[in-house]
Amino acid sequence: MTRVRSLTAAAAIVALLGGGAAVWAQGGPGGPGGRRGGGPGGPAPFGVIGGGRGTDLPLRQLNVTDAQQQQIKDIRDRHRDEAQQIAQRLRAAADAERKAVESDPVNEGLIRSTTQQLADVQADAAILQAHERSEILSVLTADQQAQLKKIQADREARFAQNQQRRENRPNRPNRQ
Repeated sequence: MTRVRSLTAAAAIVALLGGGAAVWAQGGPGGPGGRRGGGPGGPAPFGVIGGGRGTDLPLRQLNVTDAQQQQIKDIRDRHRDEAQQIAQRLRAAADAERKAVESDPVNEGLIRSTTQQLADVQADAAILQAHERSEILSVLTADQQAQLKKIQADREARFAQNQQRRENRPNRPNRQ
């Protein structure tokens, strides 16, 4: 279970760090005037724009100005190299952990050390994300920040509601 959780988390962070923020900020697909959505699967989660590196900010809904878009692009550009390095480290750490888990005979020490290394890189990714998010928030007006808090509260309420519905569903028999 730990392996699956770690690999899933690593894959999610790698995907988030890979980002298309610059494309959005320049008005490319999904950005201002571009098509909304994240590709064949439909729109980006919760309408998040420019969240390619996990900032998870619904900027489209905040009606950011062109000047703000440029500032946000500049912030993301400043962090791009570090994000790419962390993404590479995440891939390597996840691969090392996977190999440790799959090794025979079981080497608990190796599994613990590779899992800890993966957790350390995930922490680095989270810290980078938090710094980038903080810088982006400083670009927003007080009204936009208040609107963002409302959007995020609504999102959390919808998530909790959906989770409650899933938990209350009767179990379906496995179909094979």
